[in-house]
Amino acid sequence: MDVSVRDNPAEHRFELIVDGAQAGLAAYRVRDGITVITHSEVDPAHQGQGLGGRLARLTLDHLRSTGARVVPACPFFAKYVSTHHDWDDILED
Repeated sequence: MDVSVRDNPAEHRFELIVDGAQAGLAAYRVRDGITVITHSEVDPAHQGQGLGGRLARLTLDHLRSTGARVVPACPFFAKYVSTHHDWDDILED
């Protein structure tokens, strides 16, 4: 399974791409230079495959690579970063 995440700034979301097709998203807004992740979802046909975690990890990796500060307002992202501390350095209080 080929999995990637791409930023779609026109739609204010990161798109989870699985084998060439969109399978999920993480919506965001940028406020005062801070990226706020507001919502995430994985298509029901792809649930149960660990793709939510991959969406979170790849999105956060991308944001780190751009120097972004992040607020995980989405409940899934908030829980993810509370148990995976690899991104503590980019989280905004």
